Amino acid sequence: MKIARYSTFIVPPRWLFLKIETDDGLVGWGEPVIEGKAHTVEAAVHEMMDYVVGRDPSRIEDIWQELYRGAFYRGGPILMSALAGIDQALWDIKGKRLDVPVHDLLGGRCRDRIRVYQWIGGDRPSDVGQAALKAQQSGATAVKMNGTDEMQIVDSHRKIDELVARVAAIRESCGPYFDIGVDFHGRVHKPMARIIGRELEQFNLMFIEEPVLSEHIEELAEIRRHCNIPIATGERMFSRYDFKKLLESGAADIIQPDLSHAGGITECRKIAVMAEAYDVALAPHCPLGPIALAACLQLDAVSYNAFIQEQSLGIHYNQGSDLLDYLKDPKVFACEDGMVSIPEGPGLGIEVDEETVSRMAEEGHRWRNPVWRHDDGSLAEW
Repeated sequence: MKIARYSTFIVPPRWLFLKIETDDGLVGWGEPVIEGKAHTVEAAVHEMMDYVVGRDPSRIEDIWQELYRGAFYRGGPILMSALAGIDQALWDIKGKRLDVPVHDLLGGRCRDRIRVYQWIGGDRPSDVGQAALKAQQSGATAVKMNGTDEMQIVDSHRKIDELVARVAAIRESCGPYFDIGVDFHGRVHKPMARIIGRELEQFNLMFIEEPVLSEHIEELAEIRRHCNIPIATGERMFSRYDFKKLLESGAADIIQPDLSHAGGITECRKIAVMAEAYDVALAPHCPLGPIALAACLQLDAVSYNAFIQEQSLGIHYNQGSDLLDYLKDPKVFACEDGMVSIPEGPGLGIEVDEETVSRMAEEGHRWRNPVWRHDDGSLAEW
């Protein structure tokens, strides 16, 4: 069995899918993408596949090491995302060849289902109390929201008061035991971050995410020393070497590697095990498409420290197309009691609707993240 050919599909709302085919007719799917840089990652996939076509797809680790270590320049969002999608597709092929889910090949699942959370509030958070209540009434047990819009390096306490009011509205509408994650998206800087952490402690949050950018590990550690809310980070880290520094620092309680950004199933499995050794929880980042989510669920299945999974159904980015639109059987991600069952089908456990993928690839996308500026004209973190 050899890898015979591959195809890439840029599909709305902002995703890139990869199809790898073998010479005996097996097909594997991956989702290699950086949001806003889909075409750049697609070019990197084409370059990497020059080394992959003609290879035995069962040699996943060897192919991974060649694509990573065989390149003099390595790491970073583009190269690791391209590698991630290839890796996902190879695991999908291997599972289909052996007629088992990927989690069986990783040692077998240690859970049957995993909790998920629902996004509310949009890029500029608003009406979160009612949105959270609607999510709760539909069966959700946890939500995540963006905490703030633009925030200067030193800003008015009014923005903190507005944030506190939004979180209070969720507590008032959903009760004391409904879980809330607040994502700061790296928009907050050091002088404001510790104040925010202190002000939010009263709400018993599930976590705060990226209270400062992940490159400021030393400040993350300082916030953690002054704040009793669990701190989550990691969506902008791309290898075990990035996470090694984070784990050694003791700066995070929850890591959020993205299986479409951080080297795929192969690398994120290693990252998850590293985190377990530090007693750090796993909550994979996934505001992406169905292939990425399927890969995450396979990792969740075998990771003792996984506790909740992000998913993009209804997220504010999904304009025109959504998570379930590209699946033959959308019920594979059905949520019950706030949880999604681990897929039991072979490979990644999903059936991609290739007819829909091909049709939507004709439309494509050129999604770009917003560029925000402060009132004084200076650039703001988005």
